[in-house]
Amino acid sequence: MKWTWVLVAVLLSCGGLSLGKESLDFPEYDGKDRVHDLNAKNYKSVMKKYDVMVVYYHDHPGSSRVAQRQFEIEELTLELVAQVLDEFDDEDIGVGLIDAKHDKVVAKKLDLDESDSVYVFTDDEVIEYDGEFAADTIVEFIYDVLEDPVEIIDNSRELKGFENIEEDIKLVGYFKSHKSEHFEAFADAAEEFHPHIKFFATFSPKIAKALELKLNEVDFYEPFIDDPVVIPGKPYSEEELVEFIEDNDRQVPLMLCFNNIRRPTLRKLQPHNMYEIWDDDVEGEHIIAFAEESDPDGFEFLEILKEVAEDNTDNPDLSIVWIDPDDFPLADSVWMDMDDGDDLPTVDELEDWIEDALSGKIDPDEDDDDDDDDDDDDDDDDDDDDDDDDDDDDDDDDDDDDDDDDDDDDDDDDDDDDDDDDDDDDDDDDDDDDDDDDDDDDDDDDDDDDDDDY
Repeated sequence: MKWTWVLVAVLLSCGGLSLGKESLDFPEYDGKDRVHDLNAKNYKSVMKKYDVMVVYYHDHPGSSRVAQRQFEIEELTLELVAQVLDEFDDEDIGVGLIDAKHDKVVAKKLDLDESDSVYVFTDDEVIEYDGEFAADTIVEFIYDVLEDPVEIIDNSRELKGFENIEEDIKLVGYFKSHKSEHFEAFADAAEEFHPHIKFFATFSPKIAKALELKLNEVDFYEPFIDDPVVIPGKPYSEEELVEFIEDNDRQVPLMLCFNNIRRPTLRKLQPHNMYEIWDDDVEGEHIIAFAEESDPDGFEFLEILKEVAEDNTDNPDLSIVWIDPDDFPLADSVWMDMDDGDDLPTVDELEDWIEDALSGKIDPDEDDDDDDDDDDDDDDDDDDDDDDDDDDDDDDDDDDDDDDDDDDDDDDDDDDDDDDDDDDDDDDDDDDDDDDDDDDDDDDDDDDDDDDDY
């Protein structure tokens, strides 16, 4: 019996460059080295040269070909990030690498405790990035970091923009002016959560009336929930606002605490927060909902999800994660086929297969086509079964035709034998072709390794 061994590969990191080109119209990499290798001798001098420093603290790739290939892709991604940020006029932004094996001293001095993570150093603050390792997503996150922690709503157009934000936690307050001590406390609290939580403020009585805000009052919005929660006890100090958001005692029942931020009931998985959300589960479980918002049926289903979330905001055991396939167009699954179910792949075979998947030599679309072919084969088998049933009915109706039917069956058996022989020949040919393809892939891998050396 033939078994199929399955490995699912989510091809997000290696597809990040092409995704970035579509969303931000990224330029092609110009070949110039901009990323710094930070070590104990140079990290202080390099970091002093920049207003903002983006640091990738990575595991040492070692001798694994797959790890080396993946690191080369990550380096290329960071080079493209550095190239785009090099054109940013307002701030000097640098990009650097720290090896977890060779530069432990540097990592310790910078308080970096989680490898394979991106950190953004700005002023005296260090912000960890928990999103997709893709050039466009990293650049967008850095742009968010450089924005003011509090966005001011001055007119109806900006109010409409605020109301259209559904997917993120957001707070909005009404204050007398920029110089108000209560606004300053609000702004200080915003810096604690920037850029992960969006803070808004208005000084306009007209805007405040539209938002039903009183002076020095702050409203807290959960994602996809229309009605906000009014933070009690106005006016607030910075500590009171921070405590409200971080509160583990759940003074507001609609939120849960995670990583010092309350967790909404319904969240959208997005490239900039995918790892943060995925790690934040309820006893290892999420309810995953796939809905394409641009599709009418998907939009209707999403509206149902919102109602469910609003009805269950006080349920601590509920975590719904919405995934829109449009946000991850390059995510796909790849199946590794095995001829013999008794033998798992060897380490070398698995590494070769993973390397081919990461380099794009294995096409998920071709894998989907194979599945379609299997479905067609199943349909053919069903048709054959129907024909056999019809033959049986005819045999029961007319005994005189038995001999003819037997002859037909013999002919069918002979044809089946011929088909089986042909299939065996085809399988042998396929095996020979696969062997030739494997040899060609090995030659291509060797050429790729030579080309990828810096």
